[in-house]
Amino acid sequence: MKISKKIITTIILPFFLISCTKAPVTGREQFIMVNPVEEIQLGIKSAKDILSKERVSKDQRLINMVNRVGKRLAEVASRDYPIAKDFRWEFFVIDNPKEENAFCLPGGKVFVYSGLFEYIANDAELASVLGHEIGHAIARHGAERVSRGILTQTGGEILQSVIAGKASPESSAMVMEAFGIGTQLGITLPHSRTQEYEADYIGLVLMAKAGYDPNSALTFWEKFSRSGETPPEYLSTHPAPINRIAKIKDLIPKVMPYYEQSRID
Repeated sequence: MKISKKIITTIILPFFLISCTKAPVTGREQFIMVNPVEEIQLGIKSAKDILSKERVSKDQRLINMVNRVGKRLAEVASRDYPIAKDFRWEFFVIDNPKEENAFCLPGGKVFVYSGLFEYIANDAELASVLGHEIGHAIARHGAERVSRGILTQTGGEILQSVIAGKASPESSAMVMEAFGIGTQLGITLPHSRTQEYEADYIGLVLMAKAGYDPNSALTFWEKFSRSGETPPEYLSTHPAPINRIAKIKDLIPKVMPYYEQSRID
């Protein structure tokens, strides 16, 4: 069957122009079919759902810390990365000492669970965590995963149905998992190792540009890696702690010039 020039121009070419993008910092080629506006809508809806189920912390020390560090990172992200210019940043501490978790939803809604502060001694270590999570969002890792999972379907229609609350449980679960948002109480699900390493790199750049010492990422991950047993890397989508720490050590010299220009100590 011959494909007419009109079909190529009106259907196929726009599809590839929309879907072929590059990740920030690393320049990795990405295939993304999801509209950024839909991502942000999903983030807003998910944030509301999480806040309706979880208990927001009243610990003013933690709240001030997360807002202080988060806003510095957000300023850098919104200034340097086009996808974040339309983000409406908000930062929340969830009162759950048993949950050692943090995540950033599309659109800049950032959540930190109080259990994570067992491993955070200062602003710079918190910046390494928030930078990593913001890195996932500005690299559009969730949209990338959705796009891979629905190549044979219309991604926008599925995402819109999830946002509107009209999707089937199966479609909703697929989209939420792809964006790293668990269906129970907002607990995140793991990204791929490629995306995890990429978020580490982006996070180091963000924290360095915000004036936080990238070496603090090492102290955080070294403490966090001792929090419990982890499966072999080939059985997990997260990098093995020893490999993650080694890669961070390799990346620190690349981002130190940003820190030297922006340091706040």
